[in-house]
Amino acid sequence: MKKLIALILTLVLAVAAFGCNNAPADDQQAGNDGGKVYNVVSLVNGNLGDKSFFDSAESGLKQLADAGRITYKTIEMGGTDEDQPKWLETLYEVAESKEYDLIICGTYQMPEYLKEVADAYPDQKFLIYDDTTHVGENPNVVNFSYKQNDMGYLIGVFAASMTSDTSVANINAEKVVGFIGGVDSPVINDFLYGFLQGVKDTDPEVKVDTRYVNSYVDTATAKEMALSMINDNKCDLIWGVAGLSGNGAAEACTETGKSWFVGVDSDQELTLPDAQKAVTLTSGLKNIGQSLIWFFDKWDAGEAEALFGTQVNLGLNEGGVGIVTDKNFKTIAPQAVQDAVLAAQEKVASGEIVVPTAIGDETNGVVALRDSMQP
Repeated sequence: MKKLIALILTLVLAVAAFGCNNAPADDQQAGNDGGKVYNVVSLVNGNLGDKSFFDSAESGLKQLADAGRITYKTIEMGGTDEDQPKWLETLYEVAESKEYDLIICGTYQMPEYLKEVADAYPDQKFLIYDDTTHVGENPNVVNFSYKQNDMGYLIGVFAASMTSDTSVANINAEKVVGFIGGVDSPVINDFLYGFLQGVKDTDPEVKVDTRYVNSYVDTATAKEMALSMINDNKCDLIWGVAGLSGNGAAEACTETGKSWFVGVDSDQELTLPDAQKAVTLTSGLKNIGQSLIWFFDKWDAGEAEALFGTQVNLGLNEGGVGIVTDKNFKTIAPQAVQDAVLAAQEKVASGEIVVPTAIGDETNGVVALRDSMQP
């Protein structure tokens, strides 16, 4: 009898061991909450340490990894002209490896490379952020864009509130703020449309001096424009939406000591030289990292498959855009200004305020509003 019982116990243990060792692969890759752990690679066409899009993406991926939701590798491919051949080569290598559930890359320099590789590997899934070049052309690619008009609205509320408070240093009696755009284009005008509407809704008396550099790397021209805004039109706050050109506006604000600067896309208070940091009150943000977290939330919920082959436009509710609310914003902007921005953020997020967009704006409403608000 004892031998029979021992034999039964041995068989039970063997069956249990067999079941554990042969669990489905998805079960073996379970995350902390029992969901699948995705294997991801992030390709950086530059290097980490940019304190901008690449670092933001890395931060989001690290949060996901720390939560046990993904495993990931970041490949820094370099950003020089000599490095560019590596970009396509590396895309092919990671796609050919078939190791990754998702390959991530970003910004305007990558779409042509991505299109070629996505065509060659239709079963591989890709995500590209801050680009809409080939939307819908590949069912295995999801394009992330960001509601810069919603961001612009918050900056507009901030600018109008600041220029109306002469108790703040560098704020004069004239209610004039400035906008320096890179190129007169739908995307830049989307920032502008939100900005103009935010200014108008906050204080209809405020004028907006709008100018375009026609370049994203011409700091000298942007500086000349900003100096004219400050000296001729008494602008006491300028939003630079012009890539590196915008840094020229920050230089003008620093040298004159008569105006404040607002950055864009990333927290420019972290990236500018010390003297320019001191005049940078806040920045409009594209939160790449938060948008990646949002995507994996959708994937875990079984809703991501429908996103491939489409453009996803991310706003406040998805954490895609925002505004810097610490550092200089917290210490220099009066409490009433801070409260106005946070109240506007809640109203835009809830849908109580619907911000107009220049994307697909057939009526060209942004141009009419822009012209009507010129000083």
